[in-house]
Amino acid sequence: MFRKLPADLTPTEASPGLRVKGPTKYTSAQGDYVCGGCGIEDHANGDRDVKALVDDYTANHGPAHRKETR
Repeated sequence: MFRKLPADLTPTEASPGLRVKGPTKYTSAQGDYVCGGCGIEDHANGDRDVKALVDDYTANHGPAHRKETR
């Protein structure tokens, strides 16, 4: 039985959000986002940089923009 290949979940302007890929034996952690509220995008490699990217997205972009709109 064959496994279904994963979908491309890379954030775009049409589909904003945050994507984080954990490290493997051969690669470091990777992450990127596109903010649906302001259009800012960013990318990071490595555990520390990806954590900082997630913290930035959470505090200043995706969820932060949703809190402001009521």
